[in-house]
Amino acid sequence: MVPKYKRVLLKLSGEALMGDKSFGFDNAVIAQYAKDIKSIVELGVQVAIVIGGGNIYRGTNEAETGIERAHGDYMGMLATVINGMAMQAGLEKIGVYTRLQSAIKMEQIAEPYIRRRAIRHVEKGRVVIFGAGTGNPYFTTDTAGSLRAIEINAEVILKGTRVDGIYTADPEKVPTATKFETITFQECISKNLRVMDMTAFTLCMENQLPIIVFDMNKPNNLLRVVRGEKVGTLVRD
Repeated sequence: MVPKYKRVLLKLSGEALMGDKSFGFDNAVIAQYAKDIKSIVELGVQVAIVIGGGNIYRGTNEAETGIERAHGDYMGMLATVINGMAMQAGLEKIGVYTRLQSAIKMEQIAEPYIRRRAIRHVEKGRVVIFGAGTGNPYFTTDTAGSLRAIEINAEVILKGTRVDGIYTADPEKVPTATKFETITFQECISKNLRVMDMTAFTLCMENQLPIIVFDMNKPNNLLRVVRGEKVGTLVRD
């Protein structure tokens, strides 16, 4: 079957890697994600990944810890590299070729981020994992995901979460919340639906880059999304 999307950026939260744990990552979750990613690589889809670092370092209140915001953000960037290495190991274990690129130079474990090289890797069928966010404090990994997706000319951002789309309210707190199948960027803003932080969201809106929010924890959902099936919520112009 011909996939709907040829090149995608998959955005995962660090917390998603924890599974039922309270810290770190669950090897079973990484194995499931790797299997799902492999299924779309075998379909011919070019894949890049951005993973958050919240399972290792969530950021702290400067007033409580004495760690200034910029310093804490750099700590968070290093956490994303650890997660990237874990995902890389999970993928390579099942025969998926990968490259880990870091926005902060650390040559012993990752390539430096070079846009043209990243594009060349995905063209060759390698899964490129982008670590260390944008390399700058005050920017989230959502923003890093939007930026990298635009830079490598991805057709869509696939935001894998633990809920199956965007709702009128938090479905975990409001049982009567209803799900949107499709919604526009402007509607998300007017309804104050927090799909991503505003910097990331605005980048996507200005560059007409659609976002699909879906449940990554349900096996084969990723495959269904790239096939064009109605999974999750599509955000578009």
